[in-house]
Amino acid sequence: MPRITARQALALGLVHGPAELVPVSSSGHTTLLAWQRHWNFAALDPAARKRFEVALHAGTTAALLLAGRRELAATLRRRTPGASPVAVVALACVPAALAGALLQGPIERRLGTPGSIAAALAGGGVAMAAADRRGARGRVRADAGLADAAALGAAQAIALVPGVSRSGATRAAARWRGFSPVEADALSAAVGLPVTLGALALKGHEAARHGDRSEWGALGVGALGAFASTLAATRAMARLGRGRSLAPYAAYRVVLATAVVRRLRQNGADDRRLRRRRR
Repeated sequence: MPRITARQALALGLVHGPAELVPVSSSGHTTLLAWQRHWNFAALDPAARKRFEVALHAGTTAALLLAGRRELAATLRRRTPGASPVAVVALACVPAALAGALLQGPIERRLGTPGSIAAALAGGGVAMAAADRRGARGRVRADAGLADAAALGAAQAIALVPGVSRSGATRAAARWRGFSPVEADALSAAVGLPVTLGALALKGHEAARHGDRSEWGALGVGALGAFASTLAATRAMARLGRGRSLAPYAAYRVVLATAVVRRLRQNGADDRRLRRRRR
């Protein structure tokens, strides 16, 4: 049965960390890297592939908790004129939890291919560009209410599709609701952490029950790579400042999607030529 090597796991972990911090889809990038390098990632048993993805997310989440613990605590303690921050975060998690419970199997079986990831990258890029052009209406996170939580929750549910990007979807939703770039980033981080922790707890339990001990080395290397790269990227982004325009990320997503489609077409042409030669 195909297995991922420690070298491949480290490379994927190093890519996963920075890609998780910006709205470009970390899962999409790791899948596309493995596909471009002709690694065995796509040929892995779906459960084994999911265990590896959980390991990468565990490393990234640990780094994010370490780096952003003060800001997250301040967001949850903030007094608001409307719904409490805890209520907003809790409601924003419900759609993703329901969608994950009901649609996890179909998503894993039918999506996550290079073609579907390219479509999600392009579609998400267009949505992000539209939200960025809409402009902020001066809202701050203290203004967030239940309608905002529902919009953020819907975005998190859509982001279960590989290539969409959870942070991209929630930032776009917050920007569309009138929050400034800085406040949209803060809301995205606050509502995303519980969803990620819940998924890690569920998948981690499944991995502990059904995992193969021979995988542990690659899982650990991948998690460490994701942890280290996330910490480094967090510090670099802190120097650049938060609340930047979504337009550059949207453009990058469309360019990457275009490159993937071109590669798929080239691969298809190569396969057709090979079949003709064999005849």
